[in-house]
Amino acid sequence: MLLGAQTAIVARGRNSLISLLRVSVEPVLIVAGLIAASLTVGKGFHAPELMLALFAFSLTFPGEVSVRRLRQNLRSTILVNWLSVVALLVFFGWATRFIGYFDAAMLIAWFAATPLLLYVAHKTIPYFAPQILAIDGYRSAVIIGANEVGRRLAASLVEEPTFGFRFQGFFDDDAWARADSEAAGPVLGRTDSAAEFIKLNRVEAVFIALPMAAQPHLLKLLDEVKDTTASVYFVPDIFITDLIQARIDDINGMPVMAVCETPIAGVNAMLKRATDVVMAMIALSLLVPLMVLIALGVKHGSPGPVIFRQRRYGLDGRSITVFKFRTMTVVEDGERVKQATRDDSRVTRLGAFLRRTSLDELPQLFNVLQGTMSIVGPRPHAVAHNEQYRRLIKGYMVRHKVKPGITGWAQVNGCRGETESVDKMRARIEYDLEYLRRWSLGLDLLIVFKTALIVLRRTNAY
Repeated sequence: MLLGAQTAIVARGRNSLISLLRVSVEPVLIVAGLIAASLTVGKGFHAPELMLALFAFSLTFPGEVSVRRLRQNLRSTILVNWLSVVALLVFFGWATRFIGYFDAAMLIAWFAATPLLLYVAHKTIPYFAPQILAIDGYRSAVIIGANEVGRRLAASLVEEPTFGFRFQGFFDDDAWARADSEAAGPVLGRTDSAAEFIKLNRVEAVFIALPMAAQPHLLKLLDEVKDTTASVYFVPDIFITDLIQARIDDINGMPVMAVCETPIAGVNAMLKRATDVVMAMIALSLLVPLMVLIALGVKHGSPGPVIFRQRRYGLDGRSITVFKFRTMTVVEDGERVKQATRDDSRVTRLGAFLRRTSLDELPQLFNVLQGTMSIVGPRPHAVAHNEQYRRLIKGYMVRHKVKPGITGWAQVNGCRGETESVDKMRARIEYDLEYLRRWSLGLDLLIVFKTALIVLRRTNAY
C-alpha cells in the first residue's frame, strides 16, 4: 500500500518520465507488435489494422503498474493479462464479424510474439531506464526518520531502481527505531548531524519521514537541509493510513493531498462507462433467450415474482435497487436480511442451480445499462449487511467510491458466497480496496476473463 503512495511522490520531476515509461511500455509494444506482424506476416497495415491497434491501445492504457507484483509473478501476470485482452478482442471480432477483415497468420504471429516482447521489456526497464532517462545517473539519497514509514520508503528505493535513487542510510534520534532499521539500511547518525553529512557527501535527495507531531523539530531540520543543494521530499506519517488513489494536487497554489479518492473519474470514467454499455449490450443480445427460459422456470417453479429487487448501496453510498432472478421462496429486504447458507431450505431447486452458476445475476445487466452498476466492481451488499459490517470493519464504506459490479476482484480470488464470519467479510473488503488501488481497464478485462472461467466450474455459492 505504501509503495504506490510514496512512489507517486518520488516520481515527481525527472523520474516522472520513468513512471510514464512503466505505464506506456505495454500499449506501445502491443501496437508496435501489431504493425510489425501486419507488415511482415500479413498483407500490410491498413484501416482495419489501424482500428484494431487503437482498440488494443485503449484496452491497455492507462494502467497502474504494481512493481512488486510484476517482480514476483512477471511471466504469469503478463501471460494472463495478454490472454484476457486476446480473448476480448477475439470475442468482439467474432460477435461483430470484424475478425474476417484480418489475415489469420498475422493475428497468430501478433498474439504469440506480444508476451515475449512484454517480458523482455519489463526485464530490461529496471536496468536501463535510469541511465537512459536520468542524465546524471542515480542520485544519492538519505532518509531522516527510521520509523515504519521511513523503512518502507527505503525498501521501495532499494527494490525498484527505476526511481533513480541510490539509498545510503537513515538519520534518527530514536535508539529503538535505529536498531530496528538496520535490516532496511544503515543508520548514519542522529538527525542533528544530517545536514553536515549531506553537505560533505554531496547527497542529492533527502526524504524526511518524521511524524508531523514533531513540527518544531521539523522546521529547524528543514532550515538546516535547505542550506545544502539536495532536493528535499517530505513523507508525512499520514502514509501509515490506508491510502486509496492518493495524490497531491493544488487549489490555487495551495497544496492538498487526496488520501481517499475514486480512481474512476474524467476520461477513465468515460472509458469504463463505454466499456460497460458495450459489454452489457453484447451480453444481452446473446443471453436474452436463456434469460427468458430462466424466467419461465422461476415463474412455474415456485410462487412469487420472477425478478427479486433489493435495496443496496451504490456509488458514494447512495441507495440503488438491484435486480436478480428470484432463487428463494422468500423475498427479504428489511432491516434484517439472513444470508443464504449451505443446504438452505429457502433456496428453490432451480435457485440452487442459478446461484451456483451465477445466472441469477444476469438481470443486473439492466442495472449496468441503467448506470447504477458496472460490469466489474465491488459486489453490492444488502443495506442491512452494510449497516452491520461498517461498524465492524475499518474502511468498509470506502468500497463505495466506485459503482458496484456484477463481478469483482474479491469474487475471482475466492471470496464468494456466504460470509458467516467477520474475518471472511474482512478478506472480501481487502480485495475490494486493492481493486480501488490498482484499478485499470486492463484489470477489469482480466476480472471478466477470470469470471468466465470460474462460472464454468462449481464454486462455493449457494
